[in-house]
Amino acid sequence: MSPADWAGFTLHMLALSLLAVGGAMAVAPDLHRYLVVQQGWLGDPQFAASIALAQAAPGPNVLFIALLGWNVGLNAGGHATAVLGLALALVGMLLPSSLLTLAITRWAQRHREDRGVRAFKQGMAPVVIGLLLATAWILATAQAGPGGPLPLAALAVVAAIVVWRTRLHLLWLLGAGALLGASGLV
Repeated sequence: MSPADWAGFTLHMLALSLLAVGGAMAVAPDLHRYLVVQQGWLGDPQFAASIALAQAAPGPNVLFIALLGWNVGLNAGGHATAVLGLALALVGMLLPSSLLTLAITRWAQRHREDRGVRAFKQGMAPVVIGLLLATAWILATAQAGPGGPLPLAALAVVAAIVVWRTRLHLLWLLGAGALLGASGLV
């Protein structure tokens, strides 16, 4: 990758940081579009595996950004550039949103009773849900088995309903999903 490619990658991460309203996972669809479809720096399986591996590891959800940056750098030229990709991805994703969050939180705390602030908070909920559903669809289609993405989508819906309506611990659902995946059913 050329220095212009690295600059473009960093600028894209900086811009996405400001759109990551529901967390870093909410921008996964655009990251897929940019890294896999537009630039071709990662393949579908590598993109999906990066997210799955980072989500399986303990820690914050933003770990997948570091892993995507690492893989972009690794594909570009080895371990030295992998560290560069990791650093640029994390700084690009964390810095703008952190500074913006700090400034807006201070402002919103002072104006929490204003009608516009309350409306904004209520209006962002459907946007975040839509972005998370788009992320789920991209991950399901990237990992689709012989039945296409619908079995994974159905499994996700069932798991969401079980989490919402029961007190069943999430680890049981993760285990069941792992068994279904290992058996090749989804």
